[in-house]
Amino acid sequence: MDAQPRELSYAQAIQEAMALAMEADERVFLMGEDIGVYGGAFQVTGDLVHRFGEERVMDTPISELGGAGVAVGAAVTGMRPIFEFQFSDFAALAMEQIVNQAAKMRFMLGGAVSVPLVMRFPAGSGTGAAAQHSQSLEAWLGHVPGLKVVQPATPHDAKGTLLAAIDDPDPVMIFEHKLLYKMKGPVPEGHYTVPIGKAEIRREGRDLTIVATSIMVHKALEAAQTLEGEGIDVEVVDLRTVRPMDRETVIDSVRKTSRLLCVYEGVKTLGIGAEVSAMIAESDAFDFLDAPIVRLGGAETPIPYNPELEKATVPQVPDVVRAARDLVKGAR
Repeated sequence: MDAQPRELSYAQAIQEAMALAMEADERVFLMGEDIGVYGGAFQVTGDLVHRFGEERVMDTPISELGGAGVAVGAAVTGMRPIFEFQFSDFAALAMEQIVNQAAKMRFMLGGAVSVPLVMRFPAGSGTGAAAQHSQSLEAWLGHVPGLKVVQPATPHDAKGTLLAAIDDPDPVMIFEHKLLYKMKGPVPEGHYTVPIGKAEIRREGRDLTIVATSIMVHKALEAAQTLEGEGIDVEVVDLRTVRPMDRETVIDSVRKTSRLLCVYEGVKTLGIGAEVSAMIAESDAFDFLDAPIVRLGGAETPIPYNPELEKATVPQVPDVVRAARDLVKGAR
């Protein structure tokens, strides 16, 4: 009898990836607020400070701009820093270093330098952390040439994507949904990578394509099971990478199903779904559509503190079911 696959939580998978990289390459080190003895705001770095010491698991002052600047400088000089923000919202304090320095140095110096920098962003709603600690800002950074932006949705991808990002010569921004940290799933031992820029079909179907990111992949899969009972066969595409986006997988799926629903937690306007929709509108897949493209994104409001209002501002499984049902049955 085959052994059951090993399971880790999403947070454990990230920690294992960091430990493997640090063991294999002395240039890899961690930076962030409270990532040392405290183990990180979400306990992802855990006991790595005891394993690798304070010189490689570095607690930084409460200055995202300053810490990000040190990380960019270290990357340019040949190190491979992994910088953790306590919350993705705090990227706003470091945008100068991320957008004007890390993203542009290779271009401005004619390719003479690379910036092998990884930044980790705990993102998303669902923890009752309110408006300044619950945002989904991946579309901000996805707009910037020179950055790669990923949203792993499973423990397997969390580990493999981080290892791929550490190996990458360019800055990679990893958005980790906070509600996924405790989620468990199969994670292979040892070193492996998940390709940046390649989407994954999580469920095959014939009636409708749902393109989803991060935690919305799981909500889309749950919705697909409900819809299966109604005779609606849903294909779920996990986008995985916001930039560079996998055009081929998405376009091929829409050609097959002739319908597209984009589901994402970030605010609907100018979000990831807008880019996916434009991608289809500008491709020959547009000619295959039997219904208008639909975007199901976050509400046009800051995230509330109240738990019921918080849920109401981002798509939930019943919302996905209704939108998909309407698309297939022609209610729109």
